[in-house]
Amino acid sequence: MDAPLATVCIQATAMDNPCSIYLSPQELRVVMYKGQSGMWSWLLHRITGLGILLFLLIHIVDISLLGFGPKVYNEGIALFGLTIVRILSLALIGGLLYHSFNGVRIMLIDFWPKGARYQGTMFAVVMILTIVCFLPMAYFVIAPAFGINPGNMGSGM
Repeated sequence: MDAPLATVCIQATAMDNPCSIYLSPQELRVVMYKGQSGMWSWLLHRITGLGILLFLLIHIVDISLLGFGPKVYNEGIALFGLTIVRILSLALIGGLLYHSFNGVRIMLIDFWPKGARYQGTMFAVVMILTIVCFLPMAYFVIAPAFGINPGNMGSGM
């Protein structure tokens, strides 16, 4: 006896007119989503969005230190010179770059008629742009942790 058939419901053009297609388990495995670029893009976009939100909360706290006087504020801001905080800053920079570029990609998919067709290619472009833009910034953020003076830095850290 053949394996039981799985039912996949596909919505027809009319909202009240669904139609069913019967697929064997082997055929169903072929149509199931297998974690391609769209899934990774979605996941990274959510994670980077949460990371940016976390930074916003930390930023609100560090700015609120001004209310406790300049000494408390300066001690709090001095923490940003620590190596671990510099590494976290690198994660924030990478996340912010990815989130920004991927947001443009999502808008192109939504508003450009051929956007969905090229979403995989656009994901690769987003990743390349993120890395290319991240590397020079990473040098300026992490170099002071190794005693390297990367040049004239406005923050003085």
